[in-house]
Amino acid sequence: MQDTVYVTGHQHPDTDSVAAAIGYAFYKRAHGVRAVPCRLGKLSAETRFLLERFGFEQPMLLDDARVRLSEIQIDAPIAISPDTTILEARNIIRETGKKTLGVVDENGKLIGLVTKNDIANVALDRSEHNAELIRATPTEYFARTLNGTVIYDDPERNINGRIGIIPITDGDLSKYKFVDRIVIAGDSQHSLIDLMDRGAGMLILIRTDSVSDEVIAEAKLRHVPIILSGEGTMNTSRYVFFAAPVKEIMTTELVTFFDHEFAEDVGNKMMRSRYHSYPVVNDDRKLIGYASRYHIMNARNKKIILVDHNEFTQSVKSIEKAEVLEVIDHHRINDFSTRQPVNFRNEIVGSSATIVATVYRENQIPIPPNIAGLLLGAILSDTLKFQSPTCTQRDIDTANILAALADLDIDSFAREMFSAGTNLEGKTIQELINQDIKFFDIEGCQTMISQVIVSEEQQLTMSEEEIQSKLDVFTRKKNLDLCILAVTSILENGSIFYASGEKAPWALEAFPNKENEQHSFQAGIVSRKKQIVPIVTGVISKYA
Repeated sequence: MQDTVYVTGHQHPDTDSVAAAIGYAFYKRAHGVRAVPCRLGKLSAETRFLLERFGFEQPMLLDDARVRLSEIQIDAPIAISPDTTILEARNIIRETGKKTLGVVDENGKLIGLVTKNDIANVALDRSEHNAELIRATPTEYFARTLNGTVIYDDPERNINGRIGIIPITDGDLSKYKFVDRIVIAGDSQHSLIDLMDRGAGMLILIRTDSVSDEVIAEAKLRHVPIILSGEGTMNTSRYVFFAAPVKEIMTTELVTFFDHEFAEDVGNKMMRSRYHSYPVVNDDRKLIGYASRYHIMNARNKKIILVDHNEFTQSVKSIEKAEVLEVIDHHRINDFSTRQPVNFRNEIVGSSATIVATVYRENQIPIPPNIAGLLLGAILSDTLKFQSPTCTQRDIDTANILAALADLDIDSFAREMFSAGTNLEGKTIQELINQDIKFFDIEGCQTMISQVIVSEEQQLTMSEEEIQSKLDVFTRKKNLDLCILAVTSILENGSIFYASGEKAPWALEAFPNKENEQHSFQAGIVSRKKQIVPIVTGVISKYA
């Protein structure tokens, strides 16, 4: 089966990262790749609006680049019930070639395990344990195991778990012990009544299909069950030992794994135990399958394509353990490294969606109208409708092409999208800070920059004191040197800034207030990548 390839944008996903993931995953699927678009967090109102507008489901949430047991090939969940006979379990093991069978209750929950060795021990052991197994086995289980029929059963039977077999030739039986034993006898041997007189606890008859009324009457009087075996002497004598239900021999102290556990963690746990195969269950303890060291050794962590980012600090957890196949990005290249070569496409444009649309056109893959509309929305979002200094002529040209394909008017569509995306009603300051935030390590200064997009500055109704207080709490929790909140107005083409942390004065130097003002409006500052980060980096570099 072809491996799944996960196409994902960065943490705290914005519209560009989500649209690029969906668009590029569609492109890869057009080339036969099993590509799945992903997200690394909650979606903004703007992104949700666009997905609904063009008929897309939210991409799957990817929380780790490592592979879980549920995502690798393991053995099928072959299971038996507690009342399965040992012989039936042995036959299943023979037919399937498996060495372990899970025992599940009526709800499919795992309650025990039976192994090939457990069954072999029954065959080899002639101890008191085997006698106890036989003594506790219901009469109908013997009949089932021997392909036979119960002629008479008695709730007051008394068997000690020992087996007696009548000799093939007639002779003196006085030297044989029959008291409370299961006696295997033929139809032409000594009188069955005589065997009961000698204390037989159960009769298993071979090579006969009937029993006289006289014998049955005597059996009732003496509480002796009678079974007609469907097997010959040899198999009857062998199979009697396998008539007990598996619940009598199953192991209940289990080493199990949950399907949501990571394969590498499971492998480490397996090294501390000696079993060949381990049951895998879900959160309801229902059996999912069996994992062995072979499965873990052959498991590979996820194959991932990164879009709209390349820094591992902004990517999915454990990305360094994944197999990164490609990068589609328009940001700076910082801490990126891989164990093998990758296709890396990094271009100076205002949106990753521009690059994705270009890839379609370069390879002559038609862009469906809904994909075109989604990519157009991403370009308008990331370039602030072409006002951002990161915007290039390629972004504008690509947006016009996509608008034609999606049959959209850019101006009216942009108003519709930004109106939906900048609606702050009901949102807390904490939610606004978290909705579009990126982490940077600048000259050793641990920095986070959050950007909140509004139509106009007056949309932000919280007081300056309230915003500053919440930002201070956030900064302490994240243990940051510097945390900056940029509130960017699309229509007014500028931003105001809040800063917190030990290095907050550096932000004031980067974005100075006017005389007698706090949080002065910084005209023309709208791009985090092209303006805010470089300005902040310049100031930090002076003091680092």
